Amino acid sequence: MSQLNNPLEIYKLLPKSNCKQCGVPTCLAFAAEVIKGQKRLAECPHLKSNIIEEFDGKIIRQATPEEQLQQILVPLKRDVVKLDFSALEQRLGAALSGDKLIIKCLGKDFTVDSEGTMISDCHINEWVTVPLLNYIIHSAGKDLSGKWVPFRELSKETIWNSYFEHKFEKPLKQLTDTYPDLIEDMICIFNGKQVENSFSSDISLVLHPLPKLPMLICYTKAEEDLESKLNVFFDTSAEDNLNIDSIYRLCVGILMMFQKIASRHISH
Repeated sequence: MSQLNNPLEIYKLLPKSNCKQCGVPTCLAFAAEVIKGQKRLAECPHLKSNIIEEFDGKIIRQATPEEQLQQILVPLKRDVVKLDFSALEQRLGAALSGDKLIIKCLGKDFTVDSEGTMISDCHINEWVTVPLLNYIIHSAGKDLSGKWVPFRELSKETIWNSYFEHKFEKPLKQLTDTYPDLIEDMICIFNGKQVENSFSSDISLVLHPLPKLPMLICYTKAEEDLESKLNVFFDTSAEDNLNIDSIYRLCVGILMMFQKIASRHISH
């Protein structure tokens, strides 16, 4: 093998004894640390020196999450620099303040300057930053149709559907089951609006992660032998206003915010 760029390739070199002498519980965990640059092959006491010499220089270290974010943000910020913000207000449903754009994300103001730098009273992480910049650059500004569809009808790629279900919908349902006040917090903290019950649900709530990207959350409480249900819907215009991976990324970011809020309440 010419290069080692994933933990399994490193794992094949190891004795697989899980001796723990390297300081981590298993050989596979050690391989993962090596690929992250947090361990060196030489820290395995059972590897022969000739193997270390042959492969140590062939390891391609994985970028950290922060480095990966920077790799994504650099071209996005480069594209933002080219934009005329004054021409974007109506298309994005945003406001212009001097030379900066103000965009509502879950009812909170996010201010973006001409170099793509973002500030807000809310905590800003990559789950919000990347989708918001993609929204500014690529949104078609398409008017809402008023017709709601599940995520699977936006994306024709099965892998995205699976990610969305397992990384967003199911955890959000579990969180709502565990923390019944979450729906009320969505309304109070994030400018959610309860609407007429849709899709035979007990509660139907509309949130606006971005001005032209509303989200409908429908929740049905558990009853006798029937477990609760939670489904999320988007306006049919969603993918015209934000690409599918950014919709997914934004939803995961929202879930993380909800989880933090719930953990604070539950711990008290």
